[in-house]
Amino acid sequence: MTTVNTPIKIGSYTLKNRITFAPTVKFDFTDDSGVATQKLIDHYVERAKGGCGLICVEATAVVPGGRFGKNHMGLWCDEQIEGHKKITEGCHAYGCVMIIQLNHTGYTSNPECGPAIGPSAITRQGFRGEYTTVEMSVEEIHAMQQAFVDAAVRAKKAGYDGVQFHGCHGYLINQFMSPNTNFRTDAYGGSAENRARFCTEMMEKVRELCGPEFLISIRTSGCEDTLEEAIAMAEEYVKAGCEYLQVSSGLSSLDSVKPYKDEKVSDIQSLGVYFKEHFKGRVPVSCVGGLTTPEQVEYLIEKEYIDTVDVARAILADPEFANAVAEHKEYTKCFGCQACQYGPFTQHKCPAEIVRLRK
Repeated sequence: MTTVNTPIKIGSYTLKNRITFAPTVKFDFTDDSGVATQKLIDHYVERAKGGCGLICVEATAVVPGGRFGKNHMGLWCDEQIEGHKKITEGCHAYGCVMIIQLNHTGYTSNPECGPAIGPSAITRQGFRGEYTTVEMSVEEIHAMQQAFVDAAVRAKKAGYDGVQFHGCHGYLINQFMSPNTNFRTDAYGGSAENRARFCTEMMEKVRELCGPEFLISIRTSGCEDTLEEAIAMAEEYVKAGCEYLQVSSGLSSLDSVKPYKDEKVSDIQSLGVYFKEHFKGRVPVSCVGGLTTPEQVEYLIEKEYIDTVDVARAILADPEFANAVAEHKEYTKCFGCQACQYGPFTQHKCPAEIVRLRK
């Protein structure tokens, strides 16, 4: 029987267990330089020490204009490599596989950082009130692709084992994927193959420049605008060299996705489970969605519904959560705050962390 402690091979790397730390942005852990501070380094090393099999470092901007805000970590210049190197060195010491999520926020970019850009011009509400996004030209698309590739090369220099492209939650790659935001009629719009092209071309270039052992993954939308279309785009990613599919939500409603046959599997978790059934072991698949207890994690893994689980809040609340699950030890539970106190626009006063530090 597969358990949480069963190692798994993903690309060229073997994870010691099936628990991964999902990318969660720390908005006030850096400054306008985008450099990884000691606070960020300690944050990740503590969780590697806590037993995670893999850590995906938070969404990291590939250009200054694609940030959530001015205190958003980046990999857009060589001066940022050294801070990331300290993250990877510290985490590798605990046997943790390390990847980093590369991102551009697209039309949701903070107006203090850059213009609202995307595959097509659309009118929406956001930071700027009501505004119309700027449609990217083909030349601008190619320049943005190069920025992602350059960031991946820097990631390799910093010691990361691979990269994850951020293809969900409504950011730029997801905007290209979604028929709700991509109305193009050229090679980057229309069919699932074309809507995936913005990212597949980057994957192919990263593979060429970073070599066969560099892990390429994507955190992809499991419904864009249907489950079937999302899987079709994932097939394109796999053809382009993607070795790991981490499945979450995107710009489309989950209404078109039928509930999974097991009612213990939530709607968002079911996206990853359906992907796992489709790819049938060809590519490892992870799922997300409110995984805050050992029982939830163990159920999905032991039923072999999924290959790995992406855990966020539980590992934020207690960096030792992965060890606690693997070794059946006590841990400090996530309080399930309606707005996670590690999230944006908070004071980072996680009540579970406060309880843990008082023990």
